[in-house]
Amino acid sequence: MKFKSIFILFNIILIIFLAVLSLTPTLTLGSAFASSFWRSNWFLILILAAILVGFDSYFIINRQLYALLEKEDWPALVHYLEDRVIRQGKYTPRLVRLLANTYLVLSDSPSVMSLENKAAIAKPSLVDDNVLVFGTARILGRDINGAVRFFGARTDSASPALRQWVRWYHGFALLLDRQYPQAADVFSFLARNSRDGVISGLAAYFLGDAVARSLPDRAGEIEAASAEGRERVLKALPDIRDWTREVSRISSEIHAAALAKYMDEAGKWLYRNP
Repeated sequence: MKFKSIFILFNIILIIFLAVLSLTPTLTLGSAFASSFWRSNWFLILILAAILVGFDSYFIINRQLYALLEKEDWPALVHYLEDRVIRQGKYTPRLVRLLANTYLVLSDSPSVMSLENKAAIAKPSLVDDNVLVFGTARILGRDINGAVRFFGARTDSASPALRQWVRWYHGFALLLDRQYPQAADVFSFLARNSRDGVISGLAAYFLGDAVARSLPDRAGEIEAASAEGRERVLKALPDIRDWTREVSRISSEIHAAALAKYMDEAGKWLYRNP
């Protein structure tokens, strides 16, 4: 749905609700009782009116941003966001994340790194808040060793909501860097312990495929961890449609979009015939 349509629809719904709320006491209780009712509950109208004004003001202030998003004009969006974030110094979580994601859409990993450095100076917490975006930029920019260090330094300090994905990406970076024993350790832990079915499934898939082949001396141990991870996923997500639903849930995240091919391959591997 277009942003302008959402704006109009929200206004229509809220105005209708305001009208109903304003007229119902008069129509049902009569003017005398309605007057008494509104003397006690006038703040309800004020709150709804404030919500409407606040929403409209926010949309009007950011109308250019939404127009560019709607057009998917990524170069123009980058120019707009760079002006807001870098030149005006508005290092807000929303704008920094959007700018970093837009750089990645344009496959401009160096600009993501530059943004990370500026954000680290202006507001260091923004780096941790966007750890997956900044780390993924290193992988897409083929700075694999840098990705290993970046994710490895944050496997325990990342927020609980992001920690398991940070650990998975650390394992993935280790795999890409051909540090197979370390990758095996990370993926084995996630396959057996992660509470996220997608993370467990991806870890089990890479263990059973690339990692086991690269460590023949540990093949038995690795294949056992892979099988246990697969069993956990099939128990939690018994049908491939369940896997697809979970993948779709996170597909809007840029770090997950970069893994779309692997998620598809992992789904086929998990739900293959015995």
